[in-house]
Formats: sequence, structure tokens, C-alpha cells
Amino acid sequence: MNTITVYRLGRVEYEDGLNLMRLFGDSRREGLSGDVLLLLEHPPILTLGRGAKRENITASDASLAAEAVNVFETNRGGDVTYHGPGQIVGYPIFLLPETRRDVRRYVRDVERSIMEVLAEWGINAGPIPKWPGVWIGEDGAPDTRKIAAIGVHLSRWLTTHGFALNVNTKMEHFRFIVPCGIREAGVTSMQRELGHPVPVPDVEEALARSFSGVFDSERVDAPPPLRTISIAVVRGHGPEARVLLGRRRPERGGFWQILTGRVEQGESPAQAASRELEEETGLRLPTEDLAYRHSFAIGETLPPVIAEESAFAVHAPPDAEVRLGPEHEDFEWVDVPTALERLPFVGLREAVKRAVSRRGA
Repeated sequence: MNTITVYRLGRVEYEDGLNLMRLFGDSRREGLSGDVLLLLEHPPILTLGRGAKRENITASDASLAAEAVNVFETNRGGDVTYHGPGQIVGYPIFLLPETRRDVRRYVRDVERSIMEVLAEWGINAGPIPKWPGVWIGEDGAPDTRKIAAIGVHLSRWLTTHGFALNVNTKMEHFRFIVPCGIREAGVTSMQRELGHPVPVPDVEEALARSFSGVFDSERVDAPPPLRTISIAVVRGHGPEARVLLGRRRPERGGFWQILTGRVEQGESPAQAASRELEEETGLRLPTEDLAYRHSFAIGETLPPVIAEESAFAVHAPPDAEVRLGPEHEDFEWVDVPTALERLPFVGLREAVKRAVSRRGA
């Protein structure tokens, strides 16, 4: 019997999500892993499918920037859609068997999986043939509204991208777009339909069950991720703020980064942050939890190795004396724009932004 390994990843930066799809797709093609279903949440972002019309983004660049909403072009089908906290994004990475190699059937099966979940909460939803997605209301009715968007990509019967189910989504952000280019209907969420928030983990659990059933597969829960930490060390405030960057030794990649490390067995992330700070810089300073946790793939390993990283800030005095540990060959205190330009990973850049803004640095 086919299996579907379900990953429940929490927050994933959009760029990291695309990378996860690529790595899991390569792994599936090479027979190193089976089908997987990635369940996650993205930060606020507008994504443009291959058929997207730019005029379907109705907000100005300034309005999007004020709400920290980014725009990203993708290779999925469809027009423009919104992702954000409180919305479950699902990326099924399936290599469809010969008996299921029908694009329309695949889309309808994804829709059916979501409809089964909504029915568990008493929400009656269904498809509208002329529009992809899952809908509440009838075609042509004035109150018809979309509760789940679907935009898929298939290449030699390997599926990527998928669906976005509005659970407790911030509906005000949909005013920035014409969702999926459809002006004749609205958008809704489970919270709006039920009148109360819905626990996201419960909906994820229901999605894992429904996809396994609809796709005639045995469900397998993914192993727990590696736990890692990042630490943005900042000194000064405002335009004078400087961020500590270390350059990894060539055998460790040779790139610039803020401090990172693994959480060892028996440690909390906060304890790991304090230990790594001292080991890599010689500094003994308080660490501040930035309330930023996200998941991503480490390196190019197949099948992918998943990490869940917690970010911390350290505010260093002007006379802080850094003594490099064994992982880095050099360090610099750089201004914030330089730090953001040098850092190669979106999660590290986000940690710096949060550390700098936390105390108005």
C-alpha cells in the first residue's frame, strides 16, 4: 500500500517552502522517499501563478509594505492568492501512479479531501466547476464565497504546490487582491463561518486523515525535526546599530551568518542560545526570545533534513570583546542593510529584523 508521510511544520518562510518542495520532489523522483504532505503556515505573502494578472493586486506597494506583505511569482497554475498566519497551506508531493494520472481528477481529489475536513466542523462546501477551489454557496449566488484556494503544478506526474485553507486567516488582507482573479465571489474562513477560532492542529490532523483516505494511502507521521537556534547579536540603536556577523570556515560553507547552533538533548532553546553565544563569541550576555520559530531544510540532503529554529537576540555593549569559536574564521560588526544583504537565508534575515526592531535599535 502506498504511504503518505505527513509533516506538520508550523511557520515556513515562502522561499523555504519552495525549497522544501524542490528537495522532496527530487527525493521522490529518485526513490529516496515516498509521497509526502507538507502542512504549514506562511507569513503574509501574495503569490502569482502562471496565469496571474498584475492588476489583480489592488493594493499599492506602499500599502503592502506597511502590512509587511511580500509578492512572489511561482510556477503553479492559477492567478493571485494570499497566504498568511491562520491559514493552513498544504503541499502534496505525490508521484501519481498510472491509475491516477488525470490532472482534473487530481484537483478534484484535493478538493474532496478539503470538503471532508470542513464537513467535520459542520461546514457544507463543494466545488464550482468553472472555478478551482472549495466554495460555500451555489454558482451565481450573491453570497458565494471561497474557503480554500487550489493551485497545483504537475511535472511528469509529480505534484507540487497545492491548497490554502482559510482557518483563522486575517480576512482583511484579502482586500489587497482579487482572489484567484475572481471578482464575482467573496472569500471566507472557518472562523468566519463558525463564529469562533478553530484550533489549527485539529484541522491539520483532519487533513492528514482525509488525504490518506482519498488517495488510498497509509498515513505515516514524520519524525520530529532537529531543533536549532539563531542569535542576532546587536549593539547600538537607530542608524548606529551594528549586527555581529561571522564568516564560516570554507569547509563549513564559507558564508556570513549570525550565530546558529543545535539544541542538544536535555536543553531548552534558551539554554542552547546562551551556550552557543559563549562558545562562538566568548560573550556572557542575556538572550531574549524573539518569539520567532520557523522550519526549513538544512542543506541539500536527500531526503531533506528538517530543522525547527528558534531565534534570539542579544544586545551587546559598545565595548563587547568577541573571541571567535572554531566554526568561524572572521567576524565583523556591520550596519543593518549590509547584514541583510550578506545573510543568505531568509530566516536569518528575519531574526535580524526582529532583533533590531525589538528595542528600536
